[in-house]
Amino acid sequence: MSQSTAGRVIAIAGSSGLIGSALVSALRAADHRVVRIVRRAPSNGDELHWNPDSGEFDPAGLEGVDAVINLCGVNVGEKRWSGAFKQSLRDSRIGPTDVISAAVADAGVPVLINASAVGYYGDTRGRVVDETASAGTGFLARLCVDWESAALTAEDAGARVVLARSGLVLSPGGGVLARLRPLFNLGLGGRIGSGRQYMPWISLEDEIRGLLFAINNDHLSGPVNFTGPAPVTNSEFTAALGRALNRPTPMLVPGFALRTLLGEFADEGLLDGQRAIPAALERAGFLFHHNTIGEALAYATTSAQG
Repeated sequence: MSQSTAGRVIAIAGSSGLIGSALVSALRAADHRVVRIVRRAPSNGDELHWNPDSGEFDPAGLEGVDAVINLCGVNVGEKRWSGAFKQSLRDSRIGPTDVISAAVADAGVPVLINASAVGYYGDTRGRVVDETASAGTGFLARLCVDWESAALTAEDAGARVVLARSGLVLSPGGGVLARLRPLFNLGLGGRIGSGRQYMPWISLEDEIRGLLFAINNDHLSGPVNFTGPAPVTNSEFTAALGRALNRPTPMLVPGFALRTLLGEFADEGLLDGQRAIPAALERAGFLFHHNTIGEALAYATTSAQG
């Protein structure tokens, strides 16, 4: 049975990013106390220090916390994938999750929501996948498997653990649209490679609503796809964004050019895709505000203009 989250104490690691910032605002607006888990010295009583690199995190700081949300992780598209950068992608996720999960277990926190990604499934081509699908192949899939495994210490200790496998988050104030919009405004928008790869999107509003829902719903656990109900191909996404911005989309970015510019990330990050659907969320009764790519882009682009 689900219960109200009113007045709960929620601790968040990775609270300064796109999703974290929006989540902090939403929780505070709903009259919850938010404890930000920070690397620097705390500046007030609602901040809790940790050093995930050294494993420093006193579980006593989580006393009275109702749920921990771990959103840590360097952006996979931040730069070209070198061996060192790929290691930083792992280090920014797996080590911190080990530390968080152990602290949740030691403190007896009842809920851990841990970020993950639909990259878990690898390249699914046209095959629809839900949370029952097995892991794919490639660096991102292996990263997600290890990332999720690190969260299971808390589950072994009795916590309800939600593995939030997010897709492409469409936001008015940042994220992928902040990079794409200037190109489309210049008439340089276009499909990537074949355009047949799927892009499992979700609006930032529904991402945040989904996380709140996950805190509140006692029956939701394990892997949960945080994606909109209708994933689209890159060609369909390109056309929809062009319509939302009232701009033409004549360009074609060939795969070989992307591989030259971006290396390995071009394949796994842009030319591969996941036709992932949010079966667990919908089965639990979650209702999306944005059910189509057109609705999500209208929200993201109109809000950005406002």
